[in-house]
Formats: sequence, C-alpha cells, structure tokens
Amino acid sequence: MSNLKTRLQNDLKTAMKEKDSFKRDVIRFVMSAIKQIEVDERKELSDADIEAILVKQIKQRNDAIEQFRDGGREDLVEKNEKELQILRSYLPEPMSDEEVKTVLEEIIAQTGAEGMKDMGKVMGAAKAKIGSRAEGRVINQIAKELLSS
Repeated sequence: MSNLKTRLQNDLKTAMKEKDSFKRDVIRFVMSAIKQIEVDERKELSDADIEAILVKQIKQRNDAIEQFRDGGREDLVEKNEKELQILRSYLPEPMSDEEVKTVLEEIIAQTGAEGMKDMGKVMGAAKAKIGSRAEGRVINQIAKELLSS
C-alpha cells in the first residue's frame, strides 16, 4: 500500500475519533475517488497516482471557488477554501515560480525547443519532472513566456 494512502487512512481514523466531520468528509471523498479508480482499473494506486487525484480535486475546488465568488456565495467559497487546505496538506511542498522557471529552462535546453511549436514536448517533460509540485496552468504560463522570447 502506498504511503500516501496509508496516511489518508490514518488521518481519516483520527478525524473520526476527534469527531472532525468536515475533515472526515473531505478525506472520505478522496478515498472514494481512489477506490473508484482502483476498482475500475483493477490495480493498486501509487503515491504519484494518488497525487494526481489530489491535484484534480484541488483544480475542481479552485474552479468552484471562482464560480461561487461570481455568484456571491461567500459561504461556499469559505467551505471550498477549507477543503483546499486539507487537500494541499497531502501534496509535496509546491515549487516557487522561480524554481519552475529553472526546471523549464533545463527542459527547453535538453529538448532543443525553439518556439511555441515545441510546447507539447516541453509540457510533457515538465509534467513528468515537476509532477504535482506546481499547477499545470503555472507551468504552461511560464513555458509560454520562455518559448515566445
């Protein structure tokens, strides 16, 4: 069993013992998503697979927060922001924009990328190297800046 899955299960037990229903529900939602994929694909997920699920959940929460802000639903914005804090606690420390830029510069040099036409090559290598330590939109934005200059 992966370390991340074990950590999630232990945190779920702790949240239940402490009667922290909010954290319990967030972790159950993630565990449910993990279980669904494990059943569908008939395999045990690695830490990287679970991180990808967490990143997807975080992206969904960010989208929801934007929509709730536009709709004036501050109560739901607050709820989703709390969920984001819990979800982010299971991911590795995020990279700064400068660190992402450094990694992307290395990838561009290695792949010989010369312009926007090579964006796919750069993004594929960046996702593999950076993983869940930076959001895809941040990587994409910095890659565009580097490739267009």
